[in-house]
Amino acid sequence: MPVATKLRPAPQPRAILKPAGNRVTVSEEPKPKKENNVKTPQRPPQIPNTVLQSNVSLNSMCSSDSCSSTTKNATVAGRRNVKRNGFKPVRVVPDAADVATISPPLKRCEWITPNSDPFYTAFHDEEWGVPVDDDRKLFELLVFSQALAEHRWPAILKQRDIFRKLFENFEPSSVAQFTDKKLLTLKINGNSLLSEPKIRAIVENAKQLPKVQQEFGSFSNYCWRFVNHKPIRNEFRYGRQVPVKTPKAEVISKDMMRRGFQCVGPTVVYSFMQVAGLVNDHLLTCFRYHECKVTTKTEFKTEFKENND
Repeated sequence: MPVATKLRPAPQPRAILKPAGNRVTVSEEPKPKKENNVKTPQRPPQIPNTVLQSNVSLNSMCSSDSCSSTTKNATVAGRRNVKRNGFKPVRVVPDAADVATISPPLKRCEWITPNSDPFYTAFHDEEWGVPVDDDRKLFELLVFSQALAEHRWPAILKQRDIFRKLFENFEPSSVAQFTDKKLLTLKINGNSLLSEPKIRAIVENAKQLPKVQQEFGSFSNYCWRFVNHKPIRNEFRYGRQVPVKTPKAEVISKDMMRRGFQCVGPTVVYSFMQVAGLVNDHLLTCFRYHECKVTTKTEFKTEFKENND
């Protein structure tokens, strides 16, 4: 006979009181065992894709901005100042001592440009318009003024040493003794330095110079007496105002031709007056105008000596 198996009665639910006093019925089932008391990590909340994309762009911008934040801050501040004040930001020089060492370029007469020949620029800065009272030097400048009819100043100044060699350092007594045979040797590489009429005029003028020296004591006294021994100070602001001849130059020209000088027209004479300092035709804006602004030629010699000392 089969043995009757005794069935175990099912567990009965029991009542539990919650803290608030409500009665709840629960079944008595075995509780799951905790493994090593390890808490299950909570799943982080999901972040929308739009927020993630914005964060990624912000991070990349921050990484690039951090490298150039110093320079951009100054630029942004400058732009803000422009918007607020309406003025562009001014560049500040860090060291004032460097500014003192930087001198502005000299202002010269407008016919002297940055592209001018260095000989011509030096001639303008050191000789042109300086009062001269030496007879030999005056004769040299008279010859150069006559040569301007065939050459320009830069070309003459480049060949200045050649002129001095051919014309015996412009010693009037030596030039006055030139013969026709000597005149034929005044050439450079087979070419005549000046035309034959000009060379003959220079020799003739050298012959007339001793007569003037004997009458007036020196060629310098003869020239300077026409301006009362005081340089004429013009006050021209623009190069177009500078004349090529003046009534004073015409007076001197007529007197010199009357005394036997040749090739001494009003234009040649006025060029001679300019270079010999009888007239100061430096423009008002030129730094040399004030340096050549003297009352008499003697005053200039005194100032020049003091500055060199």
